[in-house]
Amino acid sequence: MTMSPHEVQAYVLTYLETLDCQIMERSPAHVTVKLSPEADKALTNRPYYWGFVERTGAPAETMSFTFVFDPDAYQQALEAAEAKAAQSAPTAGTSPGTEAPKDTILGRYFGIVPSLPQLGPGRILKEDVVYGSRRLQQIFNAAREGGAYVNLFEQAAKRQLRATAPAVYEPWLGVCFKVEFACDLKREELHFIGISLRTGEIIEKFGSKLNKRDLSPRLAENMHVQTAKISLTDAGAALESHLTNRLLKLDYSWAEKAKERLDLELAVVDTYYEAVLREDTPEVDADRLSDSSREDKASDKEEAGPSPHIPPSRSGTSRIQNVHLQPIELTGVMSGSDVELAAESAVQAEIEPDTDPEQDKARQAVMDREAMKLQYETRRTEMIWQYEPKVKVTAISSGMFHLR
Repeated sequence: MTMSPHEVQAYVLTYLETLDCQIMERSPAHVTVKLSPEADKALTNRPYYWGFVERTGAPAETMSFTFVFDPDAYQQALEAAEAKAAQSAPTAGTSPGTEAPKDTILGRYFGIVPSLPQLGPGRILKEDVVYGSRRLQQIFNAAREGGAYVNLFEQAAKRQLRATAPAVYEPWLGVCFKVEFACDLKREELHFIGISLRTGEIIEKFGSKLNKRDLSPRLAENMHVQTAKISLTDAGAALESHLTNRLLKLDYSWAEKAKERLDLELAVVDTYYEAVLREDTPEVDADRLSDSSREDKASDKEEAGPSPHIPPSRSGTSRIQNVHLQPIELTGVMSGSDVELAAESAVQAEIEPDTDPEQDKARQAVMDREAMKLQYETRRTEMIWQYEPKVKVTAISSGMFHLR
């Protein structure tokens, strides 16, 4: 799903006009707008500034933006305007009453000196608003949050305002559902359904009913709102049941084809990983592994303290401690570095147990096999998530509509 620059511009302009933003300049490629306070709060991310304005009552100064919807066309328009200005510049310079440009040092060496960036309230920021841009996504989110629920009233004609008897409004609940048909492919549909809270009548294309009416959040004069007979909970459940029954009548041959593609992909994954897992790996002797683990625990105990089988020396220290004391007695015969190397080798010989390379290799093989099994299960889960057919229904917006 994508949007053309024209569609993006139409959506953004609708959002800006709905929030009463001031359009200062507009072309097929861009729009320059001064945001309203509501739009500024939603788009500029300035909570501290608006908190200051609300606390102090200071006059708010909103920001201005130039939103570019077609960057190539906008750049071409700028170049054409600059070329036209360059052609008219010599003529304007020779006409009487005009001032010659001032001679500056930077102008002599660099030509036209760029002006300093404009700061303050008059600054206008420029951004490219195309499909997929962060600013457009921000506008989508702001419109979704602001328009998730509305309460609108149909505006009465002028003659109704002068009538003696008030007109009666009928309350309607309208919900826009998004239906996603997803597998390795995806298709989306929008269903705007309305239900009368007085009679329970359901209209599927509720949007076409609203497009012909003038709606406003204000209740018009000389109008009366009827009390609803159906609760919002029951009305929402009735709409969900109606949409579910409609979806059950659709053709789901695409789901059968998706299951066939899923079975084919799973067969490929199973064939590959079964061949890998069947490869010969060194067998691990459980008894030897348990013996080696017991030896490791025994060596840990030796590191923690002296073993009762090691006879203490005259000074009351163990054999391992004597190894540390030995270099002090041989300092007159051996050099300092030789003494240290001898001491380290002796300590390692006493503390570290003998390791079996075959057992280390067998342990590594077992770990590799477990990692391969985990990878196999993860791959199957990913294939099922991608190819398994599913239908997802989401209510993206709703509202109360009081119609005549």
